[in-house]
Amino acid sequence: MELHILEHSLKVASIEKEGIQICTHGLIKLAFLASKTRCKFFSLTETPEDYTIIVDEEGFKELPQSEHISVADATWLALNVVSGGGNASNSQPIGVTKIAKSVIAPLADHNISVFMLSTYQTDFILVRERDLPMVMHTLSSEFTLLRVVNGETVAAHNLGVTNGFVKPKLGMLPRPIIHPLSSPSNMFCVTSLDPDTLPSVATLLMDVMFYSGGFPNNVLFTSASGELWKMVRIGGQPLGFDECGIVAQISEPLATADIPAYYISTFKFDHALVRKIPPNNFDSTLCI
Repeated sequence: MELHILEHSLKVASIEKEGIQICTHGLIKLAFLASKTRCKFFSLTETPEDYTIIVDEEGFKELPQSEHISVADATWLALNVVSGGGNASNSQPIGVTKIAKSVIAPLADHNISVFMLSTYQTDFILVRERDLPMVMHTLSSEFTLLRVVNGETVAAHNLGVTNGFVKPKLGMLPRPIIHPLSSPSNMFCVTSLDPDTLPSVATLLMDVMFYSGGFPNNVLFTSASGELWKMVRIGGQPLGFDECGIVAQISEPLATADIPAYYISTFKFDHALVRKIPPNNFDSTLCI
């Protein structure tokens, strides 16, 4: 398998709910007017607490300076696992559990913090830019490492840098889940928007983003089964960015039980999405 290191230098920020109005112009430009900005990576996640934005440095310039925006100190790089040398955008979602043991667990074992962003088509693993040499050293034995430069993939040179942590021996006890878990009653549908339909549904999508309206199903790519997903929130208090192993604590037992899951990190909490069925596996695996 290949591990692609994307060329974007990313910022992770939180926009307070009461501050979203002053950011609306910039967010609309980033989401709907790609030709008017040099931004190449943009993600917006709304939770009850806030909005989390992941955006490259060019896109970050579109946002106003405001006391309502908090920015994580580090610059982040996005990693993307591609199976069989193919294009990840043409594949079905692999889910974080499919990379739990090959990527997430080794990085946790070497005390490297990650920030996860699962999408319908692929999973992005965000790591601090300063940790990249250690990331490459940790994963070089399992993956062909490639960097994306000006849209082209080139070989990434392993610098052989470590942080002094020794990979644990096999046979160790499972990683304990140390943060409280909670699950709301509502269900989620994981979908993908056809980019060609964006101009025709922009008004509806803005309604969803900023006014919590509905969205028509006929403009979305969805899984054939029409399955629903249950969300699990990780953390009772804001998690911060320095603790290592949180994603591994959740994804490893799910991978062992062969339960697909999406995983979305936000500025304050982490969130896992698992299929509504089978409930027995869901309950017993995460001990909710």
